[in-house]
Formats: sequence, structure tokens, C-alpha cells
Amino acid sequence: MRSIIQRVLSSSVTVDGNMVAGIEKGFLVFTGFTHGDGDSEIDYTVKKILSLRILEDENGKVNHSLGDLGGGILVVPQFTLYAASQNGNRPSFTNAASPDIARGLFHLFLEKLSIHAEGLPIPPVIRSGIFGADMKVSLVNDGPFTIILESPEKMKSI
Repeated sequence: MRSIIQRVLSSSVTVDGNMVAGIEKGFLVFTGFTHGDGDSEIDYTVKKILSLRILEDENGKVNHSLGDLGGGILVVPQFTLYAASQNGNRPSFTNAASPDIARGLFHLFLEKLSIHAEGLPIPPVIRSGIFGADMKVSLVNDGPFTIILESPEKMKSI
């Protein structure tokens, strides 16, 4: 499982000209799945996203998480995070999980993210794009501040 987390002032997803999800200040999370991903990768990623201290305190230091200050998380499924582009000019997506498997993992990720977020002092609002849809993603990046997150087991094998 691979995720790109961007700290945003706002973000939204549009499908067929209609906004389907949006957040104000918080995290935009692009996430993709590879072969063999499951509960352990999802659990690791959920914990990391909810505990990331990348929001600024009163002194401008990155000391707060979303659970400290509130905000939103907009999750966008993105299989292209597993593009292999080392050879040739057309990326290969053979490292991405099949759509049927990735769809189930994406929904499990959203479910676990929501469950764990409820236990935070200030639970973030969680929204998502639509798996398999042609989405248009808008964002106002805050910083910019971007984190690439991958479970330790996967980082060793890829």
C-alpha cells in the first residue's frame, strides 16, 4: 500500500462535473494498492495518517496531528501510484492490485480510517473519491507539505 499525503487548505473531487467530496483544511490522501496488500498494510497506514504531526502549532512548528486540531481527510484511490516507468515511455501498471481486489481494500481502508478517527480528541471529517471513476481533483496545497507513506514490509520488497 502506498499513499501520498498532502497537507491542504482545501480539496475536492469532481466526477462528471459534480463535486462528490470536499474538505477544508486537512489532508488529501492519494492511495494505491499492490499485490499482497491486506490488513497489516492498511492498519499501519491508518495509524500513521491519524498520528502524523504535520500541522503547525502557535509557533509555526509542525507539532499537531488532525486529532489535535481537527480538519478533514479526503481519500482518493489512485492505482497509478504503482506505475513502473523505468523501461520505455509507457508506464506499466502490473504492480498495481487488480481493480476487484483494490476496490475491496480501498473500502476497508476507508472503514478502518473512520473507526480509528472516532477515537481521537477531535475526529477528522473523512470523505473520499469514487473508486474507478474519472475524477478531477482540486486542491490548495498548504506549504507545500507532502509525505510519501509505505508500509515497512513493502518498502523492502519493491
